Amino acid sequence: MKESKKHTKHTALIKPVGGEYHRNEWALLGAPCGIINQFAEQLASQLNKEMQVGYIDASHQEIKSDHPYSIYYHDKQAFAQIDTHVAFAQKQNRKYFDALDILLINGNHFVGDKQIVFINDKKKDSLKRKLGRLTDLRIIIVDAKEQEIYDFLEPYISNNVQIVRRNEIAQVVDIMAKYSQSYLPQLKGLVLAGGKSQRMGSDKGVIDYYGKPQREYEADLLSELCEEVFLSLSQNQTDEAVGNYSVMKDTFVGLGPYGAILSAFREYPNHAWLTVACDLPLLNKATLDLLVAKRNPSKLATCFHNPETQFPEPLITIWEPRAYPVLLEFLSQGYSCPRKVLINTEIEEIVVEQVDFMINVNDPQTLSAVKEKLKK
Repeated sequence: MKESKKHTKHTALIKPVGGEYHRNEWALLGAPCGIINQFAEQLASQLNKEMQVGYIDASHQEIKSDHPYSIYYHDKQAFAQIDTHVAFAQKQNRKYFDALDILLINGNHFVGDKQIVFINDKKKDSLKRKLGRLTDLRIIIVDAKEQEIYDFLEPYISNNVQIVRRNEIAQVVDIMAKYSQSYLPQLKGLVLAGGKSQRMGSDKGVIDYYGKPQREYEADLLSELCEEVFLSLSQNQTDEAVGNYSVMKDTFVGLGPYGAILSAFREYPNHAWLTVACDLPLLNKATLDLLVAKRNPSKLATCFHNPETQFPEPLITIWEPRAYPVLLEFLSQGYSCPRKVLINTEIEEIVVEQVDFMINVNDPQTLSAVKEKLKK
């Protein structure tokens, strides 16, 4: 009998890591909200020295609105405040917190991806009712080292769980910071070689400057810095003769480099992407080493400043995983320019004096000039 394949209604996609609100969220539960709020504020005060931290909480008090608006945005100079009668829609929560490095959550009210549990008798029964929320218990907070851990927590305690006294804030901060560092998204490389090369009249990616097609030369450079490298090609390009590198065909078609970057994130949303255009013959390893050394994973992207345009240079950029939803958001508003995204978001921009590596060869005249330069 022929085995029938299971029908799948929707395309299977890799989902971003983390919980409902953020890729790195920590729920605090098991103590009265006053203790949790105070502890969260102490954590944020320490963590904020290196990272951007947010907090989700709920109020027990009924607050009467003094305005008739569904959403009220108030710019208070030092910070902005949004009051809303419109509840955050499930599966759309993450966009509100995407710019953060860590999100703290009052776990008495909300569920978080990782948990910090307090041993506090006032909330013992409440904690017992919330055991279903303990999906990844990391830290147990006690008032004293000899304080007894509740028996009902034993099934949720692994070798990774650390027991810390409530006044040892620095130790909790260290645990969370080390986790964040270990989580640093790995780099994948992408050579953007799917352009039409209309001004050049022939495929720019296969021009030979160094004894091999330029797209493969650049892929070789990236391979020394990335765990895996892909050549980005359009749907109508042949995937033959691409050396030892895998091909990433555009699935966001007709969008040029923007579509190529989105296509890469669609396949690997939990990685950072080091992207370079295929028409940069003066790009070298030292430049890429500098880019990686200056990488700021707390920003949406890390790139170079182009003194000629006075804008960030999108052709040589590290895009962090948090860039994926932002790129999609810009696309939904009718924008498909990577530079426009860089200009309008929080990025790490590197200023250098020597910028010849930014010269992109788009036409025969520039090609001749660059080849002459390489002979010298």
